[in-house]
Amino acid sequence: MTRSTQEEAQHWNARYSQEARSSFEEPRPFLLENAHHLPVRGLALDAAMGLGGNAGFLLQRGLHVVGVDLSSLGVRVAKARLPALMAVEADLRHFHIPADTFDVIINFFYLERSLFPIFARALRPGGILIFETMTVEMRSLRPDIEPLFLLEPGELRQAFPSLEILSYREGWQNRSGPHPRAVASLAAIRL
Repeated sequence: MTRSTQEEAQHWNARYSQEARSSFEEPRPFLLENAHHLPVRGLALDAAMGLGGNAGFLLQRGLHVVGVDLSSLGVRVAKARLPALMAVEADLRHFHIPADTFDVIINFFYLERSLFPIFARALRPGGILIFETMTVEMRSLRPDIEPLFLLEPGELRQAFPSLEILSYREGWQNRSGPHPRAVASLAAIRL
């Protein structure tokens, strides 16, 4: 059973207040690995930005960044750390994302399939999408994870047919946390 927006916001507010924040304040390795694809100016959308680790990296590169998250704590902390960030507390499922607007869209560890075509249309020609989230293989370690929030094998590779894939990988990755993560990672461009 999935949580309501309010329950989801409360979950993330609690998680951000209880866990060590430093892991949420650093840019994701896949973003760093694909930084050479990113422009040094323009407008970026950080979907489900959390505490702004990725947004901070994009700001340092010279991009203007709109960061959206439903966690009021996440938005508050990110904005306090990153004054130039255009931080928005909102549920992305109900947030207007205009077409042909963004030079970069990043989405890490948030899966809302209805946003796939919206993200593809929201990129300007030449715009870059960087997307990474967990796959169903995670259920072998964490059977409590709702399958709706996990990608099927090969799903991310097929999710953005109008974009050209620049980088793709899928599988287990080691990380500093308590266990490895099964993820799919995509960097793609709108031609």
